[in-house]
Parts: sequence; structure tokens; C-alpha cells
Amino acid sequence: MTESDCNVLLVAGEEIARYGFGEGHPFGPDRHEVFMRELHHCGLDGRVQRGVARAASREELEWFHTPAYVDLVRERSASGFGYLDAGDTPAWRGVYEAASNVVGATLIAVDSVLSGSARRAFIPIAGLHHASRGHAAGFCVFNDCGVAIEMLRRRHGIKRVAYVDIDAHHGDGVFYAFEDDPDLLFADLHEDGRYLYPGTGMAQETGVGPALGTKLNLPLPPGAGDEHFQAAWQQVEDYLRAGRPDFILFQCGADSLEGDPITHLRFSEDAHAHAAARLCAIADELGHGRVVGMGGGGYNRRNIARAWTRVVQAFVEGSG
Repeated sequence: MTESDCNVLLVAGEEIARYGFGEGHPFGPDRHEVFMRELHHCGLDGRVQRGVARAASREELEWFHTPAYVDLVRERSASGFGYLDAGDTPAWRGVYEAASNVVGATLIAVDSVLSGSARRAFIPIAGLHHASRGHAAGFCVFNDCGVAIEMLRRRHGIKRVAYVDIDAHHGDGVFYAFEDDPDLLFADLHEDGRYLYPGTGMAQETGVGPALGTKLNLPLPPGAGDEHFQAAWQQVEDYLRAGRPDFILFQCGADSLEGDPITHLRFSEDAHAHAAARLCAIADELGHGRVVGMGGGGYNRRNIARAWTRVVQAFVEGSG
């Protein structure tokens, strides 16, 4: 392993692999394993540091989530009955612990990049961007992205954070939590909400109050492919260079690839590789190099394996 190869941290393992909603569910627990097999097949598992998740503390969860909601998840995790939202996200025994480990994995990745022990980091089962401060949504129990943003502010004093999302679904849980925050740079490239859950993320949604005009939503029509992605992506780069964030969080859901069973975009894995490589380049241009990638959605197992592996490859190749 070369010195540059050691600059990328992969936080993976059984602690986060358990997060899922049963065999046969689109968000099943097998998603972690298909990625890890592909990473090994490509020889990349030997070119990264390995990190193990920890459970986020209640205090950390409450940096983003309300105490009442954390209580609800604990109660329904113990019983295994009911839903954590209006009907998309069922409770199961142990969901509190599994979801807390996802948050903890993202916080480990962020801390490692901030400490300099890694230049970039990736967590495959993470990027649960639909959960709001007070309820679950869209298979997302705790919003690790939102907790990470709050941690960067509260624990490390980093105010200027960029959240970049190329999942097919709009990152509504992050967007609305920080809609009035001018220091949270939000760039989200997704399938038009008129055709896909959660029905948000219109181009005119650019923030409110003191943050009006500071957010970037880029909805794409069903069937949009790599050419559409490239045109929209240039706007993301221009936005980040103008905003000059001190840390970049990258939600790289693979459900924007062609062949996903519940979405309608038609990107290839090259889109994810390009986005990852360009975010590394921009972070380096800004002088800090800090990028953390989170797997996000994706329900075609081969697409998950290939897109996330290409992100890790871009991180490795761009971390010399």
C-alpha cells in the first residue's frame, strides 16, 4: 500500500450492514455486501484504510433530531412494531442501534478527515437524507448528513459546509432543515419532483429568509442521462467555487443510474466517478481537501456496486 493509498478511509462492516428493512425490500441488508464484493474484485479494498462504525450518542443525535423523535425510535425499536413515519419506514427490533451506527460511521469519517488521518472518506450505508428533525421518511431513520453538518458547526467551529447530492431523490430532510441557513451550501441534482418522491426540490427553491438565493436545486426530467448530468454538474462546480466551503459532504446515491427499479434517470457510473473526482479537485483548490462520501440510495444491486466503487476509486486516485 502506498502512502497516497492510505489517504482514503472506508468505514464499513456489520455495524452498518444491518441497517435495512428485510430481505426482498429495496433497501435490504444485502446492499453493503454487493458493494464490498465489487470493491474487492477491483482490488480497491487493499488500497484504503478501514474504519469501524460506532453508535452515535443521544447527544449527537439530538444535535439534529428532536428529543421526542429519538424517544419514538427507541420505543419502537424495542417493540419492533409500527412505523416511524406515515407508512414508508417500518420499525423493527434493533433499528435504533443500527441507525445510530450509521450516524456514528459518518461522524467517524468526518472526524478522520478533519484530524488529517484521512484525506477523503466513504461510508456505503449512509447518506440517509430524507429523515427530518422530527420524523423518519423514505427508509431514512436518522439523518446522518444533518447530524454531521451540526457536528461540524458545534464541535469543530466549521460554519461553511457544502452538501452535494446526486441521488435521484431530492435530499429534502437536509434542505428544509437548513433552508434558512446561508452558510450551508446545498447543491442537489435529482429527478424532477413532479415525477418522483418526495415531490420537492424545484429550481425556484433557493432558500428562505437570510438564505434566499443561496441553495441550488437542479431537477432533471425522467430519462435524463450523462449529457444532462454533465450540463447540470458544471453549475454545481461554479456554485461551490463561488461559495468556498471548508468541508464537502457528498451524497452519491446510485438510484440515479439507468436500470434502477424505482427511479427514471439514466446516468452511467461515469457520472458518479466524475462527480467524486471533481469534488476532490475543488476541495484541493480550496486548500483543505476535505471530502466525505455517503452511499445514499440505490436499489439495483449492480448499480450500487459499480457506482460506489467508482467513487472510492476516484477518491483513491485523487488523494495523492
